[in-house]
Amino acid sequence: MRLELELHYQNIHTNGLKLVKNGSYFIDKDIFNPEDLRRGITLLARPDKKVSLKIHRLLQEIKDFEPHQYFYPQQDFHITIMSIISCYSGFHLDKINIEDYISVIKKTISKFNNFNIHFKGISLNPSGILVNGYLKDDTLNLLRNSLRENFKQTDLEQSLDQRYAIKTAHSSIFRFQHRLNQPNKLIEFVEKHRETDFGSFEVKNVELVFNDWYLKTENTIFLENFSL
Repeated sequence: MRLELELHYQNIHTNGLKLVKNGSYFIDKDIFNPEDLRRGITLLARPDKKVSLKIHRLLQEIKDFEPHQYFYPQQDFHITIMSIISCYSGFHLDKINIEDYISVIKKTISKFNNFNIHFKGISLNPSGILVNGYLKDDTLNLLRNSLRENFKQTDLEQSLDQRYAIKTAHSSIFRFQHRLNQPNKLIEFVEKHRETDFGSFEVKNVELVFNDWYLKTENTIFLENFSL
């Protein structure tokens, strides 16, 4: 399982590296766009304070030479367990009965125990930087598969895996908001931290939230907490 994830992150990084080198990386113009009304609901987990602080400190180093990019605030770090409804313009909470979703998730979660995520290394991707997350066992994948099956049995609006079948436990931490000032320096920095160990944390609970594309705290509405 770890080998498969290592290969996956390496492929992401190789592609991101190529795009940064040739200047064709994705610059996100919607991060502070008030007209970006994409919203959805997401089941997520958050790293603990110790791990989050290490990531935050790394971002502060990047900020010294690329201050005009988008750095995820510490409180926004997360791992997507599953995008229940992927963000789209026009989605509002009043379009659904959230209790129906809570019921399906609660039923699913009740069969699973805590699981561990190890954050080690960072990777470039076409739109920024992510932290590589590794799993010690198959619990998260089994939980995701169970959510897929249980939601398939309902007629609730959902978009599980419509964009891609989520298999990783990464966390996005940085996005390209403008052209890079020093692309070579960023590449050098990321390569230096390809194996940096941010530590492990136990996922003991997951949150269901209403959110924007970036999971910004100011646009996030907490809906429910589920204990594993």
